Amino acid sequence: MITENLTETMKEFAGKHVLIIIENLPAPFDRRVWQEANTLRDNGAEVTIICPKMNGYTKSFECINNINIYRHYLPLEGSGPLGYLLEYSMALFFQFILSWYIFFKKRFQVIHACNPPDLIFIIALPFKLFEVKFVFDHHDINPELFVAKFNKKGFFYNLMVLFEWLTFKVADFSIATNESYKSIAVDRGGMSSDCITVVRSGPDLNRLRLTDGDVRYKKDRDFLIGFVGVIGEQEGLDLLLEVVSKIICIHKRHDIQFAIIGGGTDLDRIKKLSLSMNLDSFVDFYGRVSDEKLVDILNTVDVCVNPDKPTEMNNLSTMNKIMEYMALKKPIVQFDLKEGRFSAQKGSLYAKNVQDFADKIIQLIEDKELRDQMGAFGYKRVVDELNWDKEKEKLLNFYRKVFK
Repeated sequence: MITENLTETMKEFAGKHVLIIIENLPAPFDRRVWQEANTLRDNGAEVTIICPKMNGYTKSFECINNINIYRHYLPLEGSGPLGYLLEYSMALFFQFILSWYIFFKKRFQVIHACNPPDLIFIIALPFKLFEVKFVFDHHDINPELFVAKFNKKGFFYNLMVLFEWLTFKVADFSIATNESYKSIAVDRGGMSSDCITVVRSGPDLNRLRLTDGDVRYKKDRDFLIGFVGVIGEQEGLDLLLEVVSKIICIHKRHDIQFAIIGGGTDLDRIKKLSLSMNLDSFVDFYGRVSDEKLVDILNTVDVCVNPDKPTEMNNLSTMNKIMEYMALKKPIVQFDLKEGRFSAQKGSLYAKNVQDFADKIIQLIEDKELRDQMGAFGYKRVVDELNWDKEKEKLLNFYRKVFK
């Protein structure tokens, strides 16, 4: 029966060509997009990706898993309004050139645009004259992201709202990462709910395998606390360092090491802050690492943390790190945010403030039975409901509508 369904899907998708455009991460580093691309390819569609050169992916052209990837130069990662303007303008220029080159080489039927920013509709507009469908893959709510980064509204915030509205108006269909994003697409974007499908960023259990870990990451201490993610202003790594300080100075615990995995525009600032707080012997910054090393470190961890600040952006967003922690049977401590609570449920403790965050880490460190119960709950939730094998069926059903 599975073979028959796969054959039928491949017949539906055969001869279809999907162009995926990413602005802020390269393929295959962007795990959500890479999973989407491989799912479409595995089911008979041809997939091409346009993305920037960064994070060690510097080849202008590469074919991986029969997916053609065109990478373009990007001058910098924006860290202010003018920096973002330069970054996005340069990205749009290369996306425009490459999309027409690819179209003339092998016509595509769909442009699948992944934000941020909400500007790729500019690239898609002229292709609508050739009956190319525009799919908007809604990864971030940019107006809220702007407020989280700069703590203000004003002209640029209103510009973000306008770009988001225009994106939804140009889009034929949209993918939302959760129900909160779907509501924004309907209420603020004016899009029909019939054209929106929720496809969550479920973890790939073939990539996130359970192992015994490696005690060397504990640096001769008894316990390890782990974080993985992008290190930007809104991710709350400064709050995490405050938590570390309270664990050391108030709880007097010197038997706990902290592992921070990931890179981003705020990494250098957070490293300097850690030094100034005299935390450098307790906190290791690993930067961006391979999947193998990431899985190795997280399997060693006793408790995982998500210090995302309680902003409206973080409240409404689903964080990939939460599902990855759960896929590796790790108990979680995070601030009490709507979508974070929906994802983790009983697999996490929810802190009210920085001191409470530190207290809850200590609570888990001192209660192995509770750690094991929470880890088992999170793992079962991922296996039964949230892994990519469940979500990819929603993506395939979505694309059946798009191709019609």
